Amino acid sequence: MLEEQVQGAQTHSSPKLVFERMIQAANRHDLDAMLACFAPDFRSEQPFHPERAFSGQVGVRKNWSFFFTTVPDMRVDILNEVVEGETVWAELHYHGTQTDGKKFTVRGVTLQGIQADQMIWARLYIEPVQELN
Repeated sequence: MLEEQVQGAQTHSSPKLVFERMIQAANRHDLDAMLACFAPDFRSEQPFHPERAFSGQVGVRKNWSFFFTTVPDMRVDILNEVVEGETVWAELHYHGTQTDGKKFTVRGVTLQGIQADQMIWARLYIEPVQELN
């Protein structure tokens, strides 16, 4: 009986693994694999830029399709991450070359709420890096 309960129990990945799976998919530019990491009613906020907020997997697809198109070699590096319950705090470095030849470099901190193997919300505190001459 205990074996049946264990076999019937649903298991979930840790929030850290879900977050890292999404970053790996982003670095492969695998939009479908990325979307699988987001809940259908996902909410994204950028408190410094509230006009950039979006929701749902449609919003995720539109947002990341834009980046993959305009920065075709874009990568995301995790510089540091901490998990607190179902929240992943991460320092990230987004970088690549835009189609116009300009360098693309953005850094900052993001928080992701993760439940049942999917991100349900994110709050991004990220900004372009100013190049010093």
